[in-house]
Amino acid sequence: MNSYSEKGLLPAGLADMLPPAAAAEAELSENLMQVFKLNGYLRVKPPLIEFEEHLLEGAGEALSAKMFRVMDPVSHRMMGIRTDMTPQVARIATTRLKQEPRPLRLSYAGQVLRVYGGQLRPERQFAQAGVELIGAEEISADAELILLAAEAVERVGIKRFSIDLTLPTLLPTICEEIGIEDNRAAEARDALDQKDAAALAEFGETLSPILTALLDASGPAAPALKRLENISLPKKATEQVSQLRNLVSMLEAAAPGLVLTIDPGEYRGFEYQTGISFTLFAHNVRGELGRGGRYHLLDGECATGFTLFMDSLLRAVPKRKADKRIYLPLGTPRPEAIKLKAEGWIVIPELKETSDQKSNARKAGCSHIFIDGSAEALA
Repeated sequence: MNSYSEKGLLPAGLADMLPPAAAAEAELSENLMQVFKLNGYLRVKPPLIEFEEHLLEGAGEALSAKMFRVMDPVSHRMMGIRTDMTPQVARIATTRLKQEPRPLRLSYAGQVLRVYGGQLRPERQFAQAGVELIGAEEISADAELILLAAEAVERVGIKRFSIDLTLPTLLPTICEEIGIEDNRAAEARDALDQKDAAALAEFGETLSPILTALLDASGPAAPALKRLENISLPKKATEQVSQLRNLVSMLEAAAPGLVLTIDPGEYRGFEYQTGISFTLFAHNVRGELGRGGRYHLLDGECATGFTLFMDSLLRAVPKRKADKRIYLPLGTPRPEAIKLKAEGWIVIPELKETSDQKSNARKAGCSHIFIDGSAEALA
């Protein structure tokens, strides 16, 4: 590869992040981490690559097909590059932080890599930031996480967003309670997830009416909950709907302006969730901003958390204001440069004398030049 065009070619789904996007992503990530910190979540930093079997335990199993694998030349064991950071944080909680008091609040941010992307997210490498709340069974823990996710996206400037609540365990519970075979239950779950009304009518006189009613019980939270509660469901399934009602009541009381929707049949992407789950969407933005929900750690301990996706967030946040950049002519005293940086300027020093300093300042992307002790705007 000798041509510049060939050297710039990258595999599908991978891309160089250039200025100013790279700086915008870093700033966005740190702003999110600051929100998490102020809410009591302690940051952890797991490695990019670790033993394959550890990444595939528990929640990680659902992403097995998307994992890059390599042989470790030191241990001669298979290693995997993380596809998601949640399983790693779960591992940390069950090992190194096993003796820490519960509930345990952890946060993280980093890059993940996948063998292939999806329809809504073709990127194979992207950045995540998120939190995990471990050891709390109360529905108030779910409310805390959803409110924190809302606070985080609001803090970075996203105003028009909604939170879609789902119960990925509801239909499996219904099928188990009324005696539907596992294979048939899986078919029903897929048909409901795909919103296939014609297919839902083919599951018999007992299950089909329930499936059709679940399909209709989607939309804004208040009317969707009423339709859900009007469905005649077995005991355990009814309890799940009641939990959802309690959660919605908590959220509406804490954040009356929060836009909540319900989709009781949503399942894809929530394969390892064991309770109420949710997805964040922004108005007119491709892909989900993030998703989360309740699950169990490998040792059975309960947990709930969410992950935000930096690429989607960058499409949703308001355009960044241009940085204040000032050009410092050769010989400008260093104390002056330090003072300007303390005032928030990005300083670009001149490296050699030139006959046209203002022209060089413009080429360097500066809006001002430092002349006679003050910042002078460039025309």
